Amino acid sequence: MEGVDHLADERRKAQFDVDEMKIVWAGSKHTFEVSDRISKLVANDPAFRKDDRTMLGRKELFKNTLRKATYAWKRILELHLSEEEASKLRFYVDEPAFTDLHWGMFVPAIEGQGTDEQKEKWLPLAYKMQIIGCYAQTELGHGSNVQGLETTATFDPQTDEFVLHSPTLTSSKWWPGGLGKISTHAVVYARLIIDGQDHGINGFIVQLRSLEDHLPLPGITVGDIGMKFGNGAYNTMDNGVLRFDHVRIPRSQMLMRVSQVTREGKYMQSDVPRQLVYGTMVFVRKTIVVDASYALSRAVCIATRYSAVRRQFGSHNGGPETQVIDYKTQQSRLFPLLASAYAFRFLGEWLSWLYTDVTKRLQAKDFSTLPEAHACTAGLKSLTTTATADAIEECRKLCGGHGYLCTSGLPELFAVYVPACTYEGDNIVLLLQVARFLVKTISQLGSGKQPVGTIAYMGRVEQLMQYRSEVQRAEDWLKPSAILEAFEARAARMSVACARNLSKFANLEEGFVELSADLVEAAVAHCQLIVVSKFIEKLKQEIPGKGVKKQLEVLCNIYALSLLHKHQGEFLATGSITPKQGYLANDQLRSLYSQVRPNAITLVDAFNYTDHFLGSILGCYDGNVYPKLYEAAWKDPLNDSVVPDGFHEYVRPMLKQQLRTAKL
Repeated sequence: MEGVDHLADERRKAQFDVDEMKIVWAGSKHTFEVSDRISKLVANDPAFRKDDRTMLGRKELFKNTLRKATYAWKRILELHLSEEEASKLRFYVDEPAFTDLHWGMFVPAIEGQGTDEQKEKWLPLAYKMQIIGCYAQTELGHGSNVQGLETTATFDPQTDEFVLHSPTLTSSKWWPGGLGKISTHAVVYARLIIDGQDHGINGFIVQLRSLEDHLPLPGITVGDIGMKFGNGAYNTMDNGVLRFDHVRIPRSQMLMRVSQVTREGKYMQSDVPRQLVYGTMVFVRKTIVVDASYALSRAVCIATRYSAVRRQFGSHNGGPETQVIDYKTQQSRLFPLLASAYAFRFLGEWLSWLYTDVTKRLQAKDFSTLPEAHACTAGLKSLTTTATADAIEECRKLCGGHGYLCTSGLPELFAVYVPACTYEGDNIVLLLQVARFLVKTISQLGSGKQPVGTIAYMGRVEQLMQYRSEVQRAEDWLKPSAILEAFEARAARMSVACARNLSKFANLEEGFVELSADLVEAAVAHCQLIVVSKFIEKLKQEIPGKGVKKQLEVLCNIYALSLLHKHQGEFLATGSITPKQGYLANDQLRSLYSQVRPNAITLVDAFNYTDHFLGSILGCYDGNVYPKLYEAAWKDPLNDSVVPDGFHEYVRPMLKQQLRTAKL
C-alpha cells in the first residue's frame, strides 16, 4: 500500500487552512520557508540517516555522530548557509553532538563575558571551528549551587598566570557535553583566589587538548563519564569529566568583560554592569522553552496520528473497529497535550520579545524589570520542561504496546529530552527561586512599589482576595476574562497564604525550608497563569487564514480548562471557583474535545515535521504503520541469522540434557 495516504479521510475533515496554521506555528512566513527548505534538505540526504541509531554500540554510535556533525558543517560551508539556516540544519539533523555546546554555550559565553580584545582573539577561531569549545561549570559535587563550586584559579603575580586546580574529588568537572572526547578548549568556571582571598566564581578560557595530536595537555585528566539513560538518545554526546593538576594559563584568559585582574593582582569591577549576565540567562531559558514546544509537539504528532490509525473494539456486524482517537478517555489525555504544545510555542514567541526588551533595557542601564524577568524565565523553564517530559511519557502510553518499541520514536525522544528538567537549573530549585520572588513582591505591596510584567496582577491583590467567579453556565468558561480571573485569584491567594504562613516563623529561612512544598505549588500556579495569559494575548492579534483563529481559541480553552480540572483542588481550596463551576468547566472541556476531534490530524500536520525528523513509524505522515513496523523488525541485528549466536553453546545442551558437558 505504498503511496496511499491512510490518513487522507482525516485530513479532509479539517475546518481550517492548514497552510496558514503552519505559518502561525513557525512564527512567520520567512521562518516557515527556511524551516521547510532545510528540513527537506536534511531528510533527503542519506548521510543523515538515523533509523539505526538505537541498534549501534556506544563507540560506533559516537563515531557516527562525529561523522554527521562534521558532514553537517561541510554542507553549511558548501551551501554558504546563513547563521539562521545553519542553526536549523543542526536542529533537523536531530542528534545531540559536541557542536551543540560549541555553538550553544562556548561561543555565547565568550560573546557575552569576553572583552573586545578577547572576542577578537577567540571568536574567529571558534566561528571557523579551528577550535572546539565546551562549557565546564557543573562539578561532581555541585550543580545547581554554582557558588559552591570548588575548582580554584589562583593568581600567580610572579608569572602573570592563573593556576587552575581541582583540590578534591568532588571538584572534578562532571557532565559538560563535548568535554569527554572532542573539545579542544573550555570556558571553565572556578573560584578566583588572589593573595589567599576568594573573589567568587569567574570564567576562564582553557585549552584542554593539543591542536596537533588531540592529546590532553600536561596536568589535565579528561574523559567520558559513561553511558546515560536510553538506547542511542544522549549517548551520542561525550559528557565529560575533567580534573586540573596546577594547570597554568595566561592572565589574559580570564573572561574580563565584567570583572578584571590587573598585572599587579588587583581585582576590579569594570564599568560594565554585572546584570548583563541576566541577558544571557533569559536567552538560554527562552531557547529551552522553545525546545520544549518542539519536543512536545513531536510526541503529540506521533500519538495523534497513531491514535487515528489504531482501531480497537466497537466493531458492529463485522464492520471496522473504532478508531482509538474517538474514545473520550484518549481525547481527554491527548488533546490537552496538543493544546500545551501550541501554548508553549506562543510562550516561546513572547519570551523572544522579552529577551529583546531586556537587552534594550540593559543597554540603557535600566534594570527595573530584571528581577521579574529572571523569576519569570526561571519558572517557565521549570514548568515547560517538567510538563513536556511528563507529556512525552504520556504519549508513549497513549500508543499502547507499540509505543514501547524504539521504532515508535518515543523512547528515544523521552531519553533525549528528560535531562532538560535538570540542566540550566534543577526544576524544583528554580520554582523555589520564583516563590521567593512572589513572597518578596507581596511584602513590598504596601511600599507603593508597583509590581510589573507578569507579576502585575499582584497589584490588584485586594480585589483578587475578594474575587468570586460569575460563571453560571458551561459556556461562560469560554470568556477569556472568566478564565484569567480564576487563574489570577488562585495564584494570588496561594502566594498570600504562603507569605502569611512564613510570617509566623521567627527565622524566615527556617520557614522557607518548612514550607518549601507549599511554595513550589504557589510558584507553579503563578507560572501556569503566565502561560494561559500569553495564549490569550496571542489570540488578540490579527491571525489570518480560514478557521485558524477559531481552532487556536479552542486549543487555548482546552489548555486552561484542563489545568483547572487537573488542579481543581487548589481552585476550590482557595475559593477561586465553586464545586458547581468546577463541574461546568469539565462539561465545557468535553464539548471542546469534540470540536478538536475533526481537526486533530491537521493540527499536528501544521508542525510540518518530515518523517525523518519525527523518527517514528507510528507517526509517519501516510499512516501506513503496520507494514513499516513489520519490515523494520527484520532489520534488527538479532534477525541477521535464523539461529542466534549462543544457541548451540548454551541452549542446545539444555534441550538435549547435556548441561554437565556444556561450557558455561
